[in-house]
Amino acid sequence: MQILGINAIFHDPAAALVIDGAVVAAAEEERFSRRKHGKRPVPFSAWELPEQSARWCLRVAGIEPQDLDAVAYSYDPSLVQPEQAGLDQGWEDLRTTYARRAPNFLATALPGLDPAIVRFVPHHLAHAASAGLAAPFGDSAVLVADGRGEATSYLAGVYRDGELEVLATQELPHSLGLMYEEVTDHLGFLRSSDEYKVMALASYARDDAQLLPELRKLIRPTGDGRFAVQPIDWDALAKRRQPDEELRPEHAVLAASVQIRLEEVLLELAGWLHDRSGASRLTMAGGVALNCVANTRLLDQGPFDQIWVQPAAGDAGTALGGALHLAQAHGEPVRPMPGADLGRGYSDDELEASLQTARVRYERPPDVATAVADALARDAIVAWFQGRSEFGPRALGHRSLLAHPGHAANLDRLNAVKGREQFRPIAPMVLTERAGELFGRGPVPSPYMLFVHDVAKPWRERIPAVAHVDGTARIQTVDRRTEPLLARMLDRFHERTGLPTVVNTSLNTAGRPMVDSPRDALECFGSTPVDLLALGPFVVRRAEAFQ
Repeated sequence: MQILGINAIFHDPAAALVIDGAVVAAAEEERFSRRKHGKRPVPFSAWELPEQSARWCLRVAGIEPQDLDAVAYSYDPSLVQPEQAGLDQGWEDLRTTYARRAPNFLATALPGLDPAIVRFVPHHLAHAASAGLAAPFGDSAVLVADGRGEATSYLAGVYRDGELEVLATQELPHSLGLMYEEVTDHLGFLRSSDEYKVMALASYARDDAQLLPELRKLIRPTGDGRFAVQPIDWDALAKRRQPDEELRPEHAVLAASVQIRLEEVLLELAGWLHDRSGASRLTMAGGVALNCVANTRLLDQGPFDQIWVQPAAGDAGTALGGALHLAQAHGEPVRPMPGADLGRGYSDDELEASLQTARVRYERPPDVATAVADALARDAIVAWFQGRSEFGPRALGHRSLLAHPGHAANLDRLNAVKGREQFRPIAPMVLTERAGELFGRGPVPSPYMLFVHDVAKPWRERIPAVAHVDGTARIQTVDRRTEPLLARMLDRFHERTGLPTVVNTSLNTAGRPMVDSPRDALECFGSTPVDLLALGPFVVRRAEAFQ
């Protein structure tokens, strides 16, 4: 079967294609439209579809809309109970109306598509499938937590032989994700976008989380696999911060208190799920699953032996999960996702044509990995554009900014290049076989940057750029078998510096989607003080490019 998955209802619109149970392609609309998150999660944007990413998915497979057997739309309007939503009051009917009409909207966007083949997949079921069916192992417990779906904010269940048994759900308005969105907004960041900034800020006050006693009264598990989140007077906990206002210690205290309480509640929910499911492995999805600090505590202190998190755990991943769910429901032998590099890729000829169009000076060195390692060893900042782009919010060595981890100043330097807050950490990539030497407490391998690891004390002074204020780092491990070019670059950098790791952060600037096409890469290179662009096998050096 040829099944197209669509996420469109809230934010991060995306499309994914599953053929005969195998993931062929997946991409977020923002990479095509160049609008961060694709759109804002408001009811009157629910009609917007991931048209460009959907058409690209079909082109990859060489099929037309009329060739599809099914389309999975990751939201079921028949499940909506507006009185429970607690948000968008007066507008919820509009979102539901748009969702009901999605089959016809899709048929208009993709001429030739039969609207009768569109199937509504409940939002959290799509999230669950994106984890439980895409994971690299079989049976597992599954935990989904996000802001909201149709009428719930949470699902706990277990996959056995590809079939999901739902063990608990949490009805709205109680929501861990919405609670975290609220504190994100209260701290002056953009809700449904900047929650990771709250997580980073929390590290500055974990030992001073004075607001925990009050939050424990307001956010609590109920003992039956569910939880309750009472209305929170955020102003009573810390004064609201305006977006352009300086961060104060009280803001870090609030962030830390909320972060720790989230971790505590997730630990209790995971304990209940473990007891009820009898599973030794846990898979996770939903926006809350992108909280790598919480994930690490779950693995470190929770009852599960293994935890696998969908790399596109946010709403984009429901496009993939919806398609996998329909494939499984139709008896297809669903296969694990092969990796996160499911987006657009370009041939060497296409890359060279883009360089010629841009009229920049470029060269093709004997080995681009060696050329990049040499530049990094000289403390250059490198834009690295290789292979297919990543599906999800993490740069995993395909659309990355790379730098030397041994110079503490590179943290501020990269944050300045990207135009982002100085309290934000940057991450290291390291060969899987060397990870245990440099980093502790955390799973290895960790290819998707979804856990934090302690930086080993002997290494903290040697790689200060990637050690966060709390002594941790969100690492990406690199497997030689699947990422030979990255591995070779790391080997050459190690030979030159004695350091087996480099800085890896996303190739974009603040407020912009990650670079996806060669044109995007050249625009980013031309507008930022990046020293070298490695575009496939080609190299563009700033000192020579614009002469």
